[in-house]
Amino acid sequence: MDTPPRRFVPHPFAYHQELELDIDSLTNQGDGVGRVDGWVVFVPFTLPGERVRARIYRNDKNCSYADLVSVLTPSADRTEPLCPAFGYCGGCQYQHLRYEAQLAWKTAQVADLLRLQAGLDQPVNPAIPSPRLYAYRSKITPHFHKPKDAKMGNIGFLRTGSRSEVCDVKQCPIAMEPINEALPALRRQVQQAAGAYKRGATLLMRVSEDCVLTNPHAVCCEQVGDLRFHFLAGDFFQNNPSILPTFTDYVAQQAVAGGSRYLVDAYCGSGLFALSLAKHFEQVLGVEVSESSADWARANAEANGIRHAQFLAASAEAIFEQVSFPAAETTIVIDPPRKGCDGVFLRQLFNFVPRRVVYVSCNPATHVRDLVAFAAAGYSISSVQPFDLFPQTKHLECVTTLDKQS
Repeated sequence: MDTPPRRFVPHPFAYHQELELDIDSLTNQGDGVGRVDGWVVFVPFTLPGERVRARIYRNDKNCSYADLVSVLTPSADRTEPLCPAFGYCGGCQYQHLRYEAQLAWKTAQVADLLRLQAGLDQPVNPAIPSPRLYAYRSKITPHFHKPKDAKMGNIGFLRTGSRSEVCDVKQCPIAMEPINEALPALRRQVQQAAGAYKRGATLLMRVSEDCVLTNPHAVCCEQVGDLRFHFLAGDFFQNNPSILPTFTDYVAQQAVAGGSRYLVDAYCGSGLFALSLAKHFEQVLGVEVSESSADWARANAEANGIRHAQFLAASAEAIFEQVSFPAAETTIVIDPPRKGCDGVFLRQLFNFVPRRVVYVSCNPATHVRDLVAFAAAGYSISSVQPFDLFPQTKHLECVTTLDKQS
């Protein structure tokens, strides 16, 4: 019998006890949800409608966690994963799920979050699919631990269910072709230099006009529709180029539909939304807390011949201090990091009282949390549109349009 971990709670199941159960739904982390006598058990890599055999590895106060042992009755939506590391590598959660079903579940999960966390019975539009289901990522960041005795260990991504173990990844099917062509040589280079690494490290591979950059300070170029964007390879930029024109066009459509004449891009970065939407507005202002990002946005505006867009760097406590547009004729576009908007930023936005807000989010949970604050400030939701920028994974972008109520 396997020895349980020191802090293992032995109720309601023994360590590594195997049991059969039916899976009835998926969490927003991609795990299957089943029940045994009403007790919830989470089992990754299982699908609704399946009967599975699972092995318990943890019991919490109100649920348990198990590894999949075997699928006894497969779902009609189950498909063969393309990656041999699927199930071990933590990068993907849905390669075993038919793509149309991925979209349906992601859409349903957004609606569930709105209802359960925000108390909003809000219709959610069907998730817009990615044109490419594999070979879409323009950036990956493999990593490795400190070499032992000058020998390199695994190079890849965290293993499923582990906070430290790295799964060795020789190829990544969701990465663009140039990355996979360059990955073997980069792996050899790192392995040959193992003795030079005193600690673990994270590598960068980013596609720029069909070449692959590995220096985070190198200048990267990305074409989005008719516009070309330059930025540092290590900086944030959406990394599914195949869907970006559709994505930015939708944000533009929502931003102008309220009749605004002015646009403020409050997390402008290197200017993706500000410049993509500029042709629809009389004046555009991009605001950034990073001076270097604001510099890239200015350079991108000049390179693309956009004269009516300005960019400024502002402290986090004074984002709207230099915004002179009339609030009643202004749309704000926000695309915050995964942690969402902080209270300081939201208070400033609500004090400015823009006519319309288009909120772009990469984390539905923090997105819905912030929507509660918008509702309390007198904003109503006119549309919720998920975009699947990350096929085969649990991740999702969501665009919510909000209007100030008179």
